[in-house]
Amino acid sequence: MTTELLGHARIFMVDDEPANLRLLDRMLSSQGYQQLVAIEDPREVLDRYREARPDLILLDINMPHLDGHQVMAQLQGLNDPLLPPIVILTAQHGRDYLLKALAAGARDFIGKPFDRTELLMRVRNLLEAQLSHRLLHDQKALLEEMVCQRTEELRRTRLQVVQRLGRAAEYRDEETGSHILRMSHTSTLLARAVGWNAAACELMLNASPMHDIGKIGIPDAILLKPGKLEPNEWAIMQTHASIGAKLLDGDASELMQLAREIALTHHEKWDGSGYPNGLAGADIPQAGRIAALADVFDALTSLRPYKKAWPVAAAVDLIKENSGSHFDPDLVKVFLGELPGILAIRERFAEDRE
Repeated sequence: MTTELLGHARIFMVDDEPANLRLLDRMLSSQGYQQLVAIEDPREVLDRYREARPDLILLDINMPHLDGHQVMAQLQGLNDPLLPPIVILTAQHGRDYLLKALAAGARDFIGKPFDRTELLMRVRNLLEAQLSHRLLHDQKALLEEMVCQRTEELRRTRLQVVQRLGRAAEYRDEETGSHILRMSHTSTLLARAVGWNAAACELMLNASPMHDIGKIGIPDAILLKPGKLEPNEWAIMQTHASIGAKLLDGDASELMQLAREIALTHHEKWDGSGYPNGLAGADIPQAGRIAALADVFDALTSLRPYKKAWPVAAAVDLIKENSGSHFDPDLVKVFLGELPGILAIRERFAEDRE
């Protein structure tokens, strides 16, 4: 380690005897140490430490107001991962005395009166070790920051892919971007209301827009048919849930797993009459039950080329009527309690044509 780097190390000198501080200052200054902080009153150590962390502390033990052990206890209480080495300045050499200081956090000892060569060697050795430790710590912090940045970049990239997938389904049928926004925000509101934490709600917000991604695989003649579907056409239309699940399969991320779950199960019904797997009750994942309710309500109250928008009251009545058959009855209660927030979402993401 270069002498120049060592010279910029910050050293606290704590001693109630001004003569000792002057002596230490002369010895260390002669070796190029530039940031020497003389502290005569030990009660100032903690505040000075907080102002600027030192790289080494030379600490007298026997002082008024606070002795060296009490100062070390204060410093240990900071829980600083880069706590600098503490060198005890003492005229005592008893074994128990030194062991007590070591147990309190001291790294080394320098006897009084000071031996210039010994003092300078100990200071240099401890500073080199401390500055090397700090360099490693800073490199670790930098690497961790780079990993976090890269992870965030990957998260944003995945999220953009997800959002584009959701919009791809939009362009295939008569659903709109506003529907996707209303449905996903309503799903998130309901998830929060039933106790999902913030991270899970964030996943819901970003996963639910892909609920109908499987419609990409449905022929236009069926997907865009204005009239009622024939039984064979309806059977093909129902496959979009399974197609969506296949499209979203194979990714280990929580986001894609939740998106797959919603795509597969948001057409299941509480009484088991839904598709594609005829799941019933609590066997339907809660995410699917939430998405189903949000999707149906918004679809009912939205204008489409083949239907008028239902009045909100009529859509709410249908939700109530289908509680326990199509929808989870407990979730319907939550939906009704959160209706003002859901209507606010509807207003926020309203479409000009509706």
